[in-house]
Amino acid sequence: MNAMRNGLIKFHRLQKTVVLSVSLSSGLILLIASIVILASVPPVSRDALTHHLAIPKLYLQHGGIYEIPQAKWSYYPMNLDLLYIIPLYFGNDIVPKYIHFVFALLTAVFIFRYLRKRLDKVYALLGAVLFLSLPIIVKLSITVYVDLGLIFFSFAALFYFLKWINHEFKLKFLLISAFWCGMGLGTKYNGLIVLFLLTLFTVFIYARSSAVTGKKQLKAIGFGIVFMLVTIIVFSPWAIRNYIWTANPIYPLYDQVFNSNIPVSPDTQAEQQILETPVDLKQISEEKPTHWSPFAIRKIIFGEPWWEIALIPVRIFFQGQDDNPRHFDGKLSPFLFLLPFFSLFHINRNSPALRTEKKIFIFFAVLFIFYAFSTTSIRIRYIAPIIPPLVILSIFGFRNIAYALTNRWKSLPSWFSKACILFLGGAVLSYNGIYIFQQFNYVQPFSYLSGQMGRDAYIVKYRPEYSIFQYANRNLSDHSKILGLFLGNRRYYSDRELIFDVKEFKESVYRSDSADILLKDLKKNGYTHIIIRFDLFNRWMSKQFGERKKEILREFFTSYTQLILSKDGYGLFELREN
Repeated sequence: MNAMRNGLIKFHRLQKTVVLSVSLSSGLILLIASIVILASVPPVSRDALTHHLAIPKLYLQHGGIYEIPQAKWSYYPMNLDLLYIIPLYFGNDIVPKYIHFVFALLTAVFIFRYLRKRLDKVYALLGAVLFLSLPIIVKLSITVYVDLGLIFFSFAALFYFLKWINHEFKLKFLLISAFWCGMGLGTKYNGLIVLFLLTLFTVFIYARSSAVTGKKQLKAIGFGIVFMLVTIIVFSPWAIRNYIWTANPIYPLYDQVFNSNIPVSPDTQAEQQILETPVDLKQISEEKPTHWSPFAIRKIIFGEPWWEIALIPVRIFFQGQDDNPRHFDGKLSPFLFLLPFFSLFHINRNSPALRTEKKIFIFFAVLFIFYAFSTTSIRIRYIAPIIPPLVILSIFGFRNIAYALTNRWKSLPSWFSKACILFLGGAVLSYNGIYIFQQFNYVQPFSYLSGQMGRDAYIVKYRPEYSIFQYANRNLSDHSKILGLFLGNRRYYSDRELIFDVKEFKESVYRSDSADILLKDLKKNGYTHIIIRFDLFNRWMSKQFGERKKEILREFFTSYTQLILSKDGYGLFELREN
């Protein structure tokens, strides 16, 4: 009788497992299909148009990689950007989104593999769904960025680092981990933090693996050196390129270290934020430092007190908003902050290997956040490598809650425990589902896919400067050279030579005692046209110049340029002949 009862219990558990697996698998397929649909529209995101598509397009036009000094981001490592060249060569700029999304899928596979080994298939599927449905992952999956590549390479490095520990420190797993770390560094400079942390972990964990002797310490340091060297070798093509061009292998980072004779340039990104933020211009002009620290940006531009700044490592999980630098330009989930705490419940009852892995995940995430917090103005994308470890810890936390409800608190009615578990799981996934629904409202892919809205009309809706670029592409000669002022450096849709240099224009104005001299100065640099975003240009002119220079600028645009097209807040001017 007992055997029959036990068999029935096992059968019911198997049924539940099958139902949950089918449900989660169906949800996963629906999620992937939704992301593919959202990605099937022309690219309009800022970094795609300034960097990840724009630079590969220039390389194609030039016939190979070449130095582009006026675009500092062209010196960034470009492992993924080079992949985007392939579809661009065939005239397709939507496929790069799918390429980027593939790296999210690969990361989900690694999360699934890890959780299936440590828990079971249901929790593994839940981890994959949770990761792919996170707002920041959805947003990155439908844009041409490189952060999903960094997330995958970083987590692959961490995955094989754990294998190195669990397989008695076999060198091959450390080498594989270092290879993936190098691929991440060759994708985005944020991989430097991954390199620093994993090198530190390598030395620390091996040194603590047994009684510490001088020999063990030396071997631990040796493993750390091996990890760092392999990573650097994998990254080295980009380092060599940059060193040849700038004498700085990680240009433009730490340029004062490698080129101490070069003065610090103004923080143009901060200046752009100033112009787009409704703050008191007089206060900024008095308080603006030569170089903007991340804390100065938060304090002066956003007006945040010290306690709000100190809480940023927590706020990033609760206050994220897309396209809002004050709110970290991206959206995580509060559950990624809350659930990992529950993964620590009864951690001493876990196996030694699992205990070590959880601690590594926690330290990796915490140290990464605080390192980024202290060195740069935080955006969610900048701390993206912490997401897979937090997803795994969240699943462990969810599992611990479910186990406590069903096994430890047996006094609770069975239906109540199940309802609590379903409510929590539903809340976690519904939070992400609401964001996906909002993305359909914002992106409106069906209006484009159905043909109701053409490609040009779709792009103009999100990028109003596109109308100016269209006109210039069709009507200006191939030898035209355009100075772009306050266009956000979005060059991808321009087929004419387009230089973004507010600093050069400002210096020309300061050098010029009259409007005709300003014209000659611009002509000397080869410019034939100017494209301006009017509102930001007017705010900048009001802040930068006195009345005499403002009068010169007014005369310059009145007498020495011709307005060819003004549309959607942008203007195209032609420089007159001397």
